[in-house]
Amino acid sequence: MTRLTHLLVGGAALLGSAAPGRADGEFPASWQPVEFAAARSLVEAWLERTAADAQRADATRRLWDAAAESTSSMAPQASELLRRAAEAFALASPRAHALTWACLSGQPLPPAAELAWLNDRSQDPFERHNLRLLLAQRMVQDGLYDEALVQLEGLQPGDVLDPAALLFCRMASHHQLVQPEEARVAAARLLEQEAALPQRYLQLAQLIRQDLRGLEDKSLDHIARRMRDIRRRLDLGRTGPAVQGVERGVVASLDELINQQEDRQKQQQQQQANASGGAPSGRPLEESRPAELKAPGLVDRKDIGATAGWGNLPDKEREQALQQVGRDFPAHYRELIEQYFRELATETAPAAP
Repeated sequence: MTRLTHLLVGGAALLGSAAPGRADGEFPASWQPVEFAAARSLVEAWLERTAADAQRADATRRLWDAAAESTSSMAPQASELLRRAAEAFALASPRAHALTWACLSGQPLPPAAELAWLNDRSQDPFERHNLRLLLAQRMVQDGLYDEALVQLEGLQPGDVLDPAALLFCRMASHHQLVQPEEARVAAARLLEQEAALPQRYLQLAQLIRQDLRGLEDKSLDHIARRMRDIRRRLDLGRTGPAVQGVERGVVASLDELINQQEDRQKQQQQQQANASGGAPSGRPLEESRPAELKAPGLVDRKDIGATAGWGNLPDKEREQALQQVGRDFPAHYRELIEQYFRELATETAPAAP
């Protein structure tokens, strides 16, 4: 997973050339790459709608003339189309300039309050949609997957100059947020244009599809991924309701998994007792959980607090939970859960922004 995460972050804004058509030809793709001529026509139409003055219109056309000259021997990359459009938007207003410069230079992004205009439907949709995609790409690079999905919400491939980037960012964000069904859907749509995708996107989409194959809801693998997502959120200083909800879900899943193992163990013991005529199963007493104890791993959900110290379970209960998991699953799962509880019990994350 670590290698795959690095690949995702490293490849989030890198695109290759595009060409229409599916690799397998089974059915028509639901989206098409944007050709250079079509992209330039869309920018020209935007200039007319915004009543650009002659100086700005000339500067914008020079940007696209330079793009045409630099790619005269091959089709321009979709990322180049998006970048040229963003540079044209930057010529139109200071706020578009600030956003474009931050996204392309790697400098800190403007505060959220200064980005609210991207959701203003009175603004030109062509400009808003493509700048939202540019911003989402940067957010994926920074590991801000929740925020990236907010920017991508409602966008369709036909709304932007780089539809492959839209689907890739959506796929990567859902994958890192442990939302397998949504990630599979985005990957399937992205791979509709398999023959047109750059190698980076193609390989990463195939890796994600393979990674999600066989992932079962509430399995230990699923829980471990959610734990990593919690750590990512805490590293970003997120300790508000969203991360607390994920934390509660992890504890509930662990509790449910342990209960399932207890039930299975009781059934096995009962079968052994029946087979031996009611004799004890022979399992040492110290390896059994007292019948009067409740399932381990429970926390007080009414007083979760506003920090990550919620995981400070009593030592006895935590050890009982770890023994139960360690008895039925490989050792590395026990180590992972033990480390998870230890870190959350001692962590002092900053307040939510």
